[in-house]
Amino acid sequence: MKVRTVLVALGALCLATTAACATTTTAEESGDQATSAAYPVTITNCGKEYTYDKAPSRVVVMNGGSVAEVSALLELGLGDKIVANAQSYGDSEVPGRVDEIKALPTGDIELNEMMDIPREAMIGLTPDFVISTYDGGFRAEAGFATRDDLAKIGANTYAPESACGDVGTVSHEPTIEDSYAMLRDLGKIFGVSDKAEKIIADSEERIAAIEKKVADAPELKAMLIIPGMAMGDQFSSVGDNGIWNDIMAKAGVTNAFAGASENMFTNPSKEQVAKADIDALVVVNYQSPDSDADAQALFDQFPQWDAAKDKRYVVLSDSIYLGPSNAVAVEEIAKAFHPDAF
Repeated sequence: MKVRTVLVALGALCLATTAACATTTTAEESGDQATSAAYPVTITNCGKEYTYDKAPSRVVVMNGGSVAEVSALLELGLGDKIVANAQSYGDSEVPGRVDEIKALPTGDIELNEMMDIPREAMIGLTPDFVISTYDGGFRAEAGFATRDDLAKIGANTYAPESACGDVGTVSHEPTIEDSYAMLRDLGKIFGVSDKAEKIIADSEERIAAIEKKVADAPELKAMLIIPGMAMGDQFSSVGDNGIWNDIMAKAGVTNAFAGASENMFTNPSKEQVAKADIDALVVVNYQSPDSDADAQALFDQFPQWDAAKDKRYVVLSDSIYLGPSNAVAVEEIAKAFHPDAF
């Protein structure tokens, strides 16, 4: 299935998978942090091979609306490698994450109209590794430095594998495995594979424990909506095909609008929303002054929902997207909608 990532076009979060091929790497670990690795390491990304003779030390993280990449780098303990970060979200389920991101250097770059780093500014940063949330971040016609431009100054480049085709498309509906794939890629590139595998194993263990708890719980239907991202129509930011479907499924919840279209977001009419069986509501905070009020406004509008009658909702932010914190979202949803299982 081809899923069109409306999110990128809206300048919100680009959810994508990274499935890359790499040479085998080894690392010696001191505590949780790998201190050495076998180089060179070769990563295949978007159909091209990129070889790393050593771990990157001047990393630039492009925006694309995502925080998945910068959050993954921070989770891997690589924040000191970043010389310029354009990603921010303003909220997080991970304690301290917002402040960590805010404290990163920005390179004092004047961002373009897409709120991202233009070509000349990028070249001036002299990076040795540039991460974009999608391959469109390297388009010359959009005013960005291309992969070839960056290769000429000694910088390798990386974008999520499923966002390597046409701008605004992904090859399949993302799952939590895509978050793990990105962590594994970055682990290999920076010589911290042991750390990446520990983060993944901890997440898998945490999610498996939640799945076990909710295995016998009644499955609920939920609507996911990002009120702060709606473009004109009230329901244009209702989640359809996205990583959230896998996250919700592992929490014992089904997305009521999954498969309504081939898009990441669907745009149901008010009548369709009114007729839907909504047992629970997932509100994603994106620049909203009051997400609880957003939930209550929907309950007031659709009092016939079981979700409205029971006031059953949860507010999430970055954990519902691609990134290192999907286990947090699974746990928050499960606890909110199946409290008797805990």
